[in-house]
Amino acid sequence: MSHIAIVYHSGYGHTAKQAESVRAGAAGVASSTVSLIAIDKEGNITDADWATLEAADAIIFGSPTYMGSVSWQFKKFADASSKPWFAQKWKNKIAAGFTNSATINGDKLSTLHYLFTLSMQHSMIWAGTGMMPSNAKAAERNDINWLGSFSGLMAQSPSDASPEEGPLPGDLDTARQFGARIAEVAARWNR
Repeated sequence: MSHIAIVYHSGYGHTAKQAESVRAGAAGVASSTVSLIAIDKEGNITDADWATLEAADAIIFGSPTYMGSVSWQFKKFADASSKPWFAQKWKNKIAAGFTNSATINGDKLSTLHYLFTLSMQHSMIWAGTGMMPSNAKAAERNDINWLGSFSGLMAQSPSDASPEEGPLPGDLDTARQFGARIAEVAARWNR
């Protein structure tokens, strides 16, 4: 069994919905168990959550993209991860990341680069989406990986959409496939 931990911050509920879809995809892989860890509005997680991250085989990081990077709450969590970093407690774990913003681009790649750099600081092994983009003329907005991301999972929620309305269905389907991929990578890595 591989244990997948998904640690994320969500300001308005859209990224939490994305995280839940990632969790559902990872949980659908027979050889995995999944823990969902929400960073609170003050940027904290519990001691039990830190222990869950230490015990995990893979950690998937998630944050909305605010002003071209992670939320300050996620950044506070990342800064606090210097304690496990010092002891290299996450070394050789699988890492992956996801983000959501209101616009199609929204500088989401900057957020994914931040998450990638955090994982490299921890000596982790980064896994991307492993998905081809939906970029043909016949492509439609709710196709898998319509946003065309390779390095991590991206979603878009219109700025005036409630969490019930966004992220859009295709982005949530993409999130489920992404979660399954990371669980499969973790299982293969931990053989």
